[in-house]
Amino acid sequence: MTFLNVEPVTFDHHRDPLGIGEHAPRLSWIIQTDIPGWLQQAYEIELSDGTSTGFVESGESVLVPWPGEPLGSRERRGVRVRVHGADGSASGWSPWSYVEAGLLDPADWQARAAAPPWDLLADSDGPAPLLRRDFTLRGPVERARLYVTAHGTYEAEINGRVVGDDVLAPGWTSYHHRLRYRTHDVTALLREGPNTIGATLADGWYRGRIGFAGGRSGIYGDRTSLIAQLEITYLDGTTDTVATDSAWRCAPGPVTAASLYDGETHDARLLPDGWSEPGFDASTWLPAEVLHHDTALLVAPTGPPVRRTEVLHPIGVLTGPNGETILDFGQNIAGRLRIRVQGPAGHTVSLRHAEVLDNGALALRPLRHAAAHDRYILRGDAEPETWEPRFTVHGFRYAQIDGWPGDLRHGDVVAVVCHTDMRPIGDFDCSDPLLSRLHDNVRWSMRGNYVDLPTDCPQRDERLGWTGDIQVFAPTASFLYDCAGPLKSWLADLSAEHRRHGTVPVFVPWIALEPVPDVLPTAAWGDAAVVVPWTLYQRTGDLELLREQYPSMSAWVDQIAGLAGESFLWDTGPQLGDWLDPTAPPERPSEAQTDPALVATAYLVHSAGLVAETATLLGRTGDAARYRELTERVRAAFDTVYATCDGKVSSDSQTAYALALRFGLLDGAERRAHAGERLVELVRANGHRIGTGFVGTPLICDALTDAGAVEDAYRLLLQTECPSWLYAVTMGATTIWERWDSMLPDGTVNPGEMTSFNHYAFGAVADWMHRTIAGLAPAAPGYRRFVIRPRPGGGLTHAGASLDTPYGRAEVSWKRTGDQVTLVVVLPANTTAAVHLPTDPDNAIEVGAGRHVFQCVPGKAAL
Repeated sequence: MTFLNVEPVTFDHHRDPLGIGEHAPRLSWIIQTDIPGWLQQAYEIELSDGTSTGFVESGESVLVPWPGEPLGSRERRGVRVRVHGADGSASGWSPWSYVEAGLLDPADWQARAAAPPWDLLADSDGPAPLLRRDFTLRGPVERARLYVTAHGTYEAEINGRVVGDDVLAPGWTSYHHRLRYRTHDVTALLREGPNTIGATLADGWYRGRIGFAGGRSGIYGDRTSLIAQLEITYLDGTTDTVATDSAWRCAPGPVTAASLYDGETHDARLLPDGWSEPGFDASTWLPAEVLHHDTALLVAPTGPPVRRTEVLHPIGVLTGPNGETILDFGQNIAGRLRIRVQGPAGHTVSLRHAEVLDNGALALRPLRHAAAHDRYILRGDAEPETWEPRFTVHGFRYAQIDGWPGDLRHGDVVAVVCHTDMRPIGDFDCSDPLLSRLHDNVRWSMRGNYVDLPTDCPQRDERLGWTGDIQVFAPTASFLYDCAGPLKSWLADLSAEHRRHGTVPVFVPWIALEPVPDVLPTAAWGDAAVVVPWTLYQRTGDLELLREQYPSMSAWVDQIAGLAGESFLWDTGPQLGDWLDPTAPPERPSEAQTDPALVATAYLVHSAGLVAETATLLGRTGDAARYRELTERVRAAFDTVYATCDGKVSSDSQTAYALALRFGLLDGAERRAHAGERLVELVRANGHRIGTGFVGTPLICDALTDAGAVEDAYRLLLQTECPSWLYAVTMGATTIWERWDSMLPDGTVNPGEMTSFNHYAFGAVADWMHRTIAGLAPAAPGYRRFVIRPRPGGGLTHAGASLDTPYGRAEVSWKRTGDQVTLVVVLPANTTAAVHLPTDPDNAIEVGAGRHVFQCVPGKAAL
């Protein structure tokens, strides 16, 4: 007996659609059925207000326009859907899904910015004051919502209980342009009669020290403040609002120092008992000061917050060279420790963090100016005290525990993994354990480098939203996690910074730091303005995202075209080039084999072409023609200046040929073939060791594959000698390194200042693993259609990948037994695929939804 069901509707890219910022959120649904080849012919949508679309003939089921009246602020509405198949089948109604708008109009905000008085502040990264306010409920409550944010980082409490499970809220945005707030359902935390709301407020990114070379403090402001609006709706329909203002009271708290880089100091003796509960005497507390803030900057989030996502126990207890107690958690993470300790009042437990060991001790040099040092001063309770810092995060695998009273027992210290709580959607496995570990390392590096925004490393004094890193990693990121919502937020900041500075900064949000105090256009980094939105469109089908980002996309290309001028070559200005090419000296990472002007001009061709395609999709025919002409002119200039008549590319490097081949920069099939042959020669001459940096690494395996050298791509990927992807794995890496040789073969740390052991850029190769080893790739935006083309090789006996697409789960796996390869393809409803068998890769078999098994032997294939 067949079944046809519709999963609950989702809204835009929201994981939890409470307090959203859209008036008309788009709807998506996934169909579950065992009917082979099922395709949707029509849908019906009902809203809880009685609105109904009736029978709509359409095959669309992803990001379908909102069918009712726009949502107003605070409005909650339910949606359900049923579908009709092209075969005449019909589903029942899906379960109801509910969406609730946040505060959509700046005028909805009554809350003012309540700031602790100067007497409670110190230099940046100092104490985290407490704020509180008592209030009384007049009767039974139907619902209560807390809309809250801060200039700084906060943790809110109501009646002694923490609100929500956010970490480092509200995260980091370009505060000059946008400040995210969160909506919490706090109905269950309230009770009739006296109540109390409170918050702890730390400097965070707003006032604290951030950036490299010592960083800067107070970049956005010199005063932290809380903006909170508690709206209470009683059963009788009346309402009350409790908002931050001068009636709030402030006092010191137990957090005496809180730094994102240096760590947190918590003196448990200073915690006032019951400070966020009714009945507490706050008569000696100081009144909050009210600061001006622009409510027009307050925006609802488009993705989930940072949360605690996993807890790790130590896999070993080590003794350092001076008798130190060092815990090994077996995995390099972004997070912090949670301790359970008992001892005398005033005793201090010290927690230090590092990614790797150096001669048995914590390797602290890679932290640069980040102390990564937490301290807990015991209260002296009769029962064990449990503590976890709240206003810091560290990148570490190892932790040194000093001053522990008594014996350290199992469970006393655990590592808490913290990152943006994106939904994992994609996976990969294969028969080679080193390659599978590499893929795990890529995933862990993404987790460690998405603490609210896509960063470069979680451990040192940097952790900035480098545009080039996510530009090359976006295809991999969007396969591993549902990151469209978080990246949409980051792209909004990129656009805002772009408008402000007239170009795309090398990191977003932008802060002026030595040695890069100025915003200068930089190839491959600034191109994130084009490539990241385009990648998200390809993976999600979200055309509106392209529409929102189009002004920034086109402005970037226009600016660079202006710099290229009549020569159509971008050969002026400073560049980062093929950053961290393995031949670059430790202290000069931009000194790569490939000419930076070649890289810059190649990227101008690439981005101009993508903007031309975007303009076409958006119906901007004039723009499309103009950008197509620009693309061809720059391509011709590249071909003339950087390539010879026989297809040899100047710089004669792996990256130069990868760019030329993957970006279509050479005219003529014969010349392209010669370029591919030369790339293969270079790879083989280098012993199948990698010769690319940030720019070439995402392209090299695809370029080899296009050149017909799939086995060379495999040998490059499976190489274990340095420099290579698997060298780090053989050295015990659990994340992707910043440098190919962040750790030298003798076990010492690379002497370069920039030596992170958690840096996802080189992990961009995972995208090739998904598409080519496993064979799972999109052939239409949002995976409405797939291209299944596994290319077995490298001695692998099996491989596979799975992905939760916007249409449902897709799976591809293959297994080799002798000469025979068994290929299994599972497609979700409402999709189709072109399947290219390993034994006949040039021809395609058309299939629809369902499970398909192919037995492939040389010369024939049987379904």
